[in-house]
Amino acid sequence: MMLKDIKSPNDIKNLDYKELDLLCDEIREKIIDTVSKNGGHLASNLGAVELTVAIHRAFSSPKDSIIFDVGHQCYTHKLLTGRYDRFDTIRTEGGLSGFMRPEESEHDPFVTGHSSNSISAAYGIYRANKISGKDGTAVAVIGDGALTGGMAYEGLNNAGSSRSNFIVILNDNKMSISRNVGAIARAITRMRNRPRYHRFKLVVTSAIYKIPKIGPKTNDVIYAVKEAIKRSVYKNNIFECMGFNYLGPVDGHDIKAMESLFKIAQTYNRPSLIHVVTTKGKGYAYAESKPKNYHGVAPFDVEKGSCASGKITYSDVVGKTLTELAGENKKICAVTAAMTAGTGLTEFASSYRNRFFDVGIAEQHAVTFSAGLAKGGMLPFFAVYSSFLQRAYDQLIHDCSIANLPVKILVDRAGIVGEDGESHQGVFDVSFLSSVPNMNIYSPCYFSELKDTVIKVSKNNELCAVRYPRGCEPEKLELDYSTDYTVIGGGKTAVITYGRIFKNVYDAAKSKNDIKIIKLNKIFPISKELIEEIKDQERIIFFEESMKCGGIVQHLNMLLAESEFGGRYEAHAIDGGFVKCAGVSSCLKKCGFDTESIIKTIGE
Repeated sequence: MMLKDIKSPNDIKNLDYKELDLLCDEIREKIIDTVSKNGGHLASNLGAVELTVAIHRAFSSPKDSIIFDVGHQCYTHKLLTGRYDRFDTIRTEGGLSGFMRPEESEHDPFVTGHSSNSISAAYGIYRANKISGKDGTAVAVIGDGALTGGMAYEGLNNAGSSRSNFIVILNDNKMSISRNVGAIARAITRMRNRPRYHRFKLVVTSAIYKIPKIGPKTNDVIYAVKEAIKRSVYKNNIFECMGFNYLGPVDGHDIKAMESLFKIAQTYNRPSLIHVVTTKGKGYAYAESKPKNYHGVAPFDVEKGSCASGKITYSDVVGKTLTELAGENKKICAVTAAMTAGTGLTEFASSYRNRFFDVGIAEQHAVTFSAGLAKGGMLPFFAVYSSFLQRAYDQLIHDCSIANLPVKILVDRAGIVGEDGESHQGVFDVSFLSSVPNMNIYSPCYFSELKDTVIKVSKNNELCAVRYPRGCEPEKLELDYSTDYTVIGGGKTAVITYGRIFKNVYDAAKSKNDIKIIKLNKIFPISKELIEEIKDQERIIFFEESMKCGGIVQHLNMLLAESEFGGRYEAHAIDGGFVKCAGVSSCLKKCGFDTESIIKTIGE
């Protein structure tokens, strides 16, 4: 076995191509085995094995900074950069991250987790190296899915205007999470359909480049003449129009071909984009045949493949409810940002194609597009993960709030999500949503409550967000959720909370006769009736699975102060810092939101 002896990228530079093929087989086996136990991103990593090997053969990390966009396909990179011995800990508490993390290795130059930022980050590092005189380049490795994000083009536009040998590698696997859509996907497909021409060009360019002394200069002259002729006859592709030297397409599983092209690109005195075509899920039949089902997986049986748990999730409830409502109301539209399956909208997409819009990984556009739909008389529901909604804050304010348009934001994965770590925890949405004028925020705990809330907001004319966690509902309590808040019991102490952790709070406080339990159903704006309800309490304890700064705990504190509340107020929320990778139960316990911790807090 070769893989366990690979301590750094230098260890693969002297292997022959037959040995590299065997190494790639070992890498795939290791990834499949580990992900089957820990869960994680499978198909994207299996498709990028040879690509990552070729990158580390052609470049010299860490001197050369290699940034994988999103970073969910960097498992091979971790295995080749001295982390084999710890790879079994990936996505576990205290273990390796499922993304790039600089504190983990000098070979991870930049924090990753969200899409479309690699070009900007890599070009910034590249320019910094040039300014400071450092010997090294920077490479952005971006997928065709991430290329649907507008920030990628901001980076391309900036880098393309320079005289530099900055390099972007486009990993084209025809997928993001759901299948790619839109004009960019079609343009890449057209380029992908010309491989014979590009293979011929690669052979000729390689031969010219190898001519002693005059090879590189000769190649530049030929390139300039060829481009002048081509521009007079043909339309350039989008990357050439943005100032990039376009190379490819090249087979993303042919290490030798990619390595050669990467080395050639380093000789140019202009930015290059290298188009690499890979197969998502390669090497594992289940993942190859259904790559979107194996993008992110829970632990699974390798022999039988990853099977769905069969359990209903909050996302399923939202998707089913919205599909039913769309049958009754022809104004209802559903919008998603490359997350059709993840947000439960598969049935809606097939049932109402003319009212379903997958805009690609473009959350900013999705919010403003939804505002446009609303302005045109439709009723748009934008389903998005909490951590990705962060990217559209300006659009929420400028395009939705100022005009007070009835856009409905379905905030999936709200609260702690666990193993994906800091970049994916949905703990910031309450703080920034509650700062937006005209915004109404709901945070149901149970499936029936979530369904009723979606139905309710479909009938009003308000800008609103409905937030709900990842996974399945807790043990259900039969309560009245029709009002802004629900009161259980009575006493001198009031314990207030909302969302998923309500069940933990209820279990902790139900045995105490002198405690009033209050569950917020509409969490913002806070109703005046609630303040009247609690202003005479001797003690108020608030538990919030969100950031303390800007959270409902702070809004309530301000309102209580204005009401001349004279009791003791205790706010328990996430107080600064990020929630690191761990299981959801472990994260909740560390934050003091598990039942045992809440019992202790109330007792104090």
